[in-house]
Amino acid sequence: MNNEIERTTSTTQPKREIAGIMSICALLLGVYFGIVLTKSEVVRWQRVHDMFLFRELHMYLIIGVGIAVAAVSMMLIKALKLKSIDNKPIVYQPKRFHKGVIFGGMLFGAGWAITGSCPGPIYAQIGAGAWPALFTFGGAMLGTFVYAVLFPRLPH
Repeated sequence: MNNEIERTTSTTQPKREIAGIMSICALLLGVYFGIVLTKSEVVRWQRVHDMFLFRELHMYLIIGVGIAVAAVSMMLIKALKLKSIDNKPIVYQPKRFHKGVIFGGMLFGAGWAITGSCPGPIYAQIGAGAWPALFTFGGAMLGTFVYAVLFPRLPH
């Protein structure tokens, strides 16, 4: 019996350690991402407002850089045939275009224009002490819940 306990403990302990290290790495990466968003002023409502009014290119340039980095990353993942942490091949499956994409995009854009934030910057705003972002966070969570409830009746 003791041998079984020792074997079970010895096999789960490294997995727990790896999970702990991965969690710390994810936290540090998230903090770094928040700092980048804050320093680039992506979290400022005025920057987002000016973007939607086509007053300045700041946000468009940042979004363009993000798209370029994502495109290069996807090409590298395909070319190098990289695998996920679970050692499974990473496969990109294009999403089907339908009217739900238009409605969802409009709703997302309206929320972004009103609040000055999309999902990533919400956390950076809260972390920087912009407490009204808690309302944005609550709205995002509520929207996610409503989407989950309405999912079977929505066009997909």
